[in-house]
Amino acid sequence: MIKWFAAILGYSLFRFPGAIMGFFVGSFIDNLRGGGSSTVFSDFTRQQVSPADFELNLLSLCSIVIKADGKISQQEMDYVRQYFVATYGKEKANAIFRTFNEINKKREISAQNICEYLNQRTRYEVRLQLLHFLFGIAQADGATSNSELNKLNEIARYLKVSARDFDSIKAMFIKSTDTAYKILEIEKSATDDEVKKAYRTMAKKYHPDRVVTKDEAIKKGAEEKFKQVQKAYEEIQKQRGL
Repeated sequence: MIKWFAAILGYSLFRFPGAIMGFFVGSFIDNLRGGGSSTVFSDFTRQQVSPADFELNLLSLCSIVIKADGKISQQEMDYVRQYFVATYGKEKANAIFRTFNEINKKREISAQNICEYLNQRTRYEVRLQLLHFLFGIAQADGATSNSELNKLNEIARYLKVSARDFDSIKAMFIKSTDTAYKILEIEKSATDDEVKKAYRTMAKKYHPDRVVTKDEAIKKGAEEKFKQVQKAYEEIQKQRGL
């Protein structure tokens, strides 16, 4: 909690640079006191990275997506706010969101630098979860614009997410005639056996039991993706009479 107080104090004294410095100084104090909290993605970390570092980079990526179409949508802001309220509780979420608002005012944030930092410190699974969350932000106002989609594609490349995984997650939010096949990462020309094999592979990949965590938000995210895979397979079964 100290990190957010320090960030607000730093901003009041030195604007955005002061907020960043205060955030990291406060995080260091939190860790010394044993007060570092876990984030919705922290169970997936590959190398040791403080929750404060991850939160700040997550906030920055959220800001990049929200501003991708040249405007700040209230629905997208609300989507991010609701996530932090559900994850941290209202009081802490309010403090986090004040920092988020200041990040939104910053003109230049390097998605490439942020992603390179995350690539060195997180497993591939967390980067898929991140991309899924960012798609949710873009879709929060009812539609994902071309500029938002281009920015998400750019972030995915920086996060080293494969094109097949990107298309699969994209299909969970943007529907088309072959959505079910894209979710299972196969072509419409796939044989029945290939469809069944793809379903088993994707079901295993996104099964909630593979997400070993006490964090309810992560569990719900895994369950959502797993349901999308099941729904896609059932739709293909119906189409083919399997």
